[in-house]
Amino acid sequence: MFTGIIQAVGQITDVQAFDGGVRLTVDAADLDMNNVVLGDSIAHNGACMTVIELIPPNVYKIDVSGESLRCTVGLDQSGAKVNLEKALRLGDMLGGHMVSGHVDGVGQVLSFDAVGENRELVVCAPKSLAKYLAAKGSVVVNGVSLTTNTVQDTVDGCVFSINLIPHTLSVTTLGQLSAGAKVNLEIDLIARYVERMVSLEASQIGAQA
Repeated sequence: MFTGIIQAVGQITDVQAFDGGVRLTVDAADLDMNNVVLGDSIAHNGACMTVIELIPPNVYKIDVSGESLRCTVGLDQSGAKVNLEKALRLGDMLGGHMVSGHVDGVGQVLSFDAVGENRELVVCAPKSLAKYLAAKGSVVVNGVSLTTNTVQDTVDGCVFSINLIPHTLSVTTLGQLSAGAKVNLEIDLIARYVERMVSLEASQIGAQA
């Protein structure tokens, strides 16, 4: 589990293809690696990956499967910057919201305009995620826990807006976004389970009718 509070911005320094995926070398920059061991989970732009090799002091390797590459963006490009967060440990502060590190879909940035010192990020989410998004709800964009301002359904999906403060822009990769960019999205865990319970109850009622 994660919280969506980014701990460092790392960089993919090498990409090696293998049968079924790619092996990435990641420079973790300022991420505290003192308590990271082989097999630990680290979220990369919102996607949970397993550390398979440690290269002290702050470099490690991960394997990204073909399925993960299919469901995400930004994890197969050498030189790319990535938002990093280590897995939540018992007793850690939950500063964002409960995040699984499983990307649910890829959205597209429609606009990224200045609003005073802040930025308004407007993203189009796939239609499959529309029912999980609500105004003032939680969403994860490239691993960052954020609160939606507005949500509007469209024919092709769902458009939501987010206000980004200068601090968020400076400590994550979100400040590098522009119109047309693709982003990894994860919907709120609570919304996922509520939808499951409601749909199951509706199907049971339908079967009894």
